[in-house]
This record gives sequence, structure tokens and C-alpha cells, in this order.
Amino acid sequence: MWAVVVRFDRRRGRYERQGVLVEEEALARAEARCLADAEARRRRRARDAGRRAVEDERFVADFAAEVRRLFPGCPGERARAIAAHAGARGSGRVGRSAAGRALSEEAVTSAVVASVRHMDTPYDRLIMSGVPRREARERIAEDVREVVRGWGGRPLRSPATGHRARRGSGQGDGQDRRGEVSG
Repeated sequence: MWAVVVRFDRRRGRYERQGVLVEEEALARAEARCLADAEARRRRRARDAGRRAVEDERFVADFAAEVRRLFPGCPGERARAIAAHAGARGSGRVGRSAAGRALSEEAVTSAVVASVRHMDTPYDRLIMSGVPRREARERIAEDVREVVRGWGGRPLRSPATGHRARRGSGQGDGQDRRGEVSG
């Protein structure tokens, strides 16, 4: 037996849920059931963690292979480090996005550019010294471009972001966002 406990909030003019009231006996039964299957849940969590670790390892290997395909001059260890960092589960990084999991060229390029930005340029020092992000990225843009070019990657439109120019994007192709020629 249970009941929802509510309280009227005069300021908001409505009832608000405070919780659920249950009989002590029902609570004791629920706790006993929970404890009874705790071992099964622990085994399932361990099995799932092992499965995820294998999936993650396979994903990192595939991502690293794609880095090496797009950037043939990138050292193998560096490609693996880029893949491991970008694909860390729960990180919210590009490797965990749908595009990253699909190994899209744009997602892989973004991961490589981010790695170059942080590992091969003074970007982090600039940020820590108070330089605004956009300005710091502009300052290191040529350094990023050089490393990517040295690894055999395709030319970057904006080394700070890693995206290539698209027709009418207004990014260095002589056209503004409406497709009109600027100048």
C-alpha cells in the first residue's frame, strides 16, 4: 500500500509532490528483493563493463586507422592517442558524437586539429594567460596548418576549427554567407 504525499504551496497556488508514503512492511519486502538480486546486478554490470571496454578498444582502433588514412604522416602512436582522447566514453568530445562514431571525415579532422592545437602549439599557454579563445586560435592557426600539411592532410579552411571551405560559406572563398562575392 502506498500514497502520494502532497502539500499546497500558497505562493504558487498549486499542490506539489513531497514524496511517497509506504507501509513499513512493503518497504522491507522491497529492500529484501533488492538485496536478493544484488549479486546478479553486480555480475551484469561487470559483464557490461567488459563488453563496453572491448567496444571502446575496437572503436579507438578504427578511429586511429581513420586518422592514419586521412593524415598518412601522423605517427601511429599519436593517431592512437588522438583516437583514445577523442573517443573517451562520457567525455562529450567529438569522437563520442554521432559523426565521430560514424568516423566522418569532419569529426576525425576536428579531433586531429584539436590535438595539434593543444600538443603542438602554445595555445594552452595563451588561454591561461588570458588571451580570448578566438584570438588564441587565430594566433596559432598557421602552426596548426603546418602540422596538418606535414601529416599529409587536406588543406584546412580554418585551422582553428578544422573545417574545410564550402562554397558560399563566407570562409575565405570570396563569398559572404548569402553567396554574394565580397571584396
